[in-house]
Amino acid sequence: MFTRRFLLLMLAAAPLMALSGWASPLTPVAWVYVAAVLGLAAFDRWAARPPERFELRREHDQRLSLGTENLVRVHVRERSGKSAQLSLRDEPPDEFVVIGERVLPGRIRGRERLTLDYHVRPRRRGDYGFGDLNLRWTGPLGLMTRQFRYPAAAEVKVYPNLIAVHKYDLLLRRNRLHEIGLRNARIFGEGTEFQRLREYLPDDEYRRINWKATARRAKPITTEYETERSQTVMALLDAGRMMGSPVGEMAKLDYVVNAVLLFSYVAAAKGDKVGLLTFADEVSHYLTPRQGRGQFYRLLELLYGVQIAPVEPDYGKAISYLKSRHKRRSLVVLFTDLTGSLGVESLIKYVSTLRQRHLPLVVTISDPAMHAVAAAYPADSTAVYQRALAEKLLEERRVTLDTLERRGVLTLDVPAEKLTMAVINKYLELKAKTLL
Repeated sequence: MFTRRFLLLMLAAAPLMALSGWASPLTPVAWVYVAAVLGLAAFDRWAARPPERFELRREHDQRLSLGTENLVRVHVRERSGKSAQLSLRDEPPDEFVVIGERVLPGRIRGRERLTLDYHVRPRRRGDYGFGDLNLRWTGPLGLMTRQFRYPAAAEVKVYPNLIAVHKYDLLLRRNRLHEIGLRNARIFGEGTEFQRLREYLPDDEYRRINWKATARRAKPITTEYETERSQTVMALLDAGRMMGSPVGEMAKLDYVVNAVLLFSYVAAAKGDKVGLLTFADEVSHYLTPRQGRGQFYRLLELLYGVQIAPVEPDYGKAISYLKSRHKRRSLVVLFTDLTGSLGVESLIKYVSTLRQRHLPLVVTISDPAMHAVAAAYPADSTAVYQRALAEKLLEERRVTLDTLERRGVLTLDVPAEKLTMAVINKYLELKAKTLL
């Protein structure tokens, strides 16, 4: 393949060709010039060496994370001992969003290794495949480029957001969880698990005074407690048709899947038992609450395979199934969607019955676009209709949430991008207040 430099050199022969019509001695000069440029180009192509001079290898996480930027690295090793200017183009799955430039330039020195990085953001869970690696490199004179397609096809799996889990672990060790929006909800003085003894303060409750310690030290001593461990959390995941509604690049269900993954990881780290039930018109999966890292990986594999069902959710079947399988008092977190759902009355009816034994929390994803339409000034009749419809849907949503709260059901209605942190903060708040 010819470069721009080669074309400019060949273009320089045009004046010589034109002048040769008036000065015939210039004709052989022009042809010698063209032959020299072609000769140099042929030499440059030979000097660029064959494709075997390079060895390419792609590197990325074994499990890519949904909805976030995943690093992909391509290692290029030069074998011939000659430097080269090159550019690389990978073939990620079409369903991925590529962050930044698709063609990666670089310069490699002889017998050295060059690493070229880019990021991809998967928009759906599932199995995908990378294609081959396309490398183009220039000869030492810059007149010719060679290109070769290196076989590198490989399958890749997209899981719920594991990068968020790794980030949580890192920030937890550094005591910097506030950077991702998590609040420290541990409240001394509440709960039932012993934490420490300290001197009595005027605001302390009398029932917290430790009389034995007070007698030994001859001054009032208070016992502090923190939230007990080994409680139970059940996540109920609605996989009905409305959870397939898109919010930005991802479906609502995928935002929920990411939230459930990190939420369950945090709960397991607090020593709680975590379980999961997924449903649409039937219960599709049930995972008995357990503790430990093994349970987290079981949850991960289950969430990886959850798919949308084009039907209305049957809350009655899901909650009846939960009651029959799980008797112990738990925090039951139901992730569902209220917009346009035909089963709102059923939701209110059956979730309210959980209050007898459990602590129910209904989590929904609000739609900023609908709020924007409801608040916009209508410019025409179509906009008037759209605004009226948006206001009606938002009012129905508010009525549903208010009804649930009056019946003792906790609710959480947040935008998709704030869902994960809002759920975890709510869980930590409830745990700190010993409401579980």
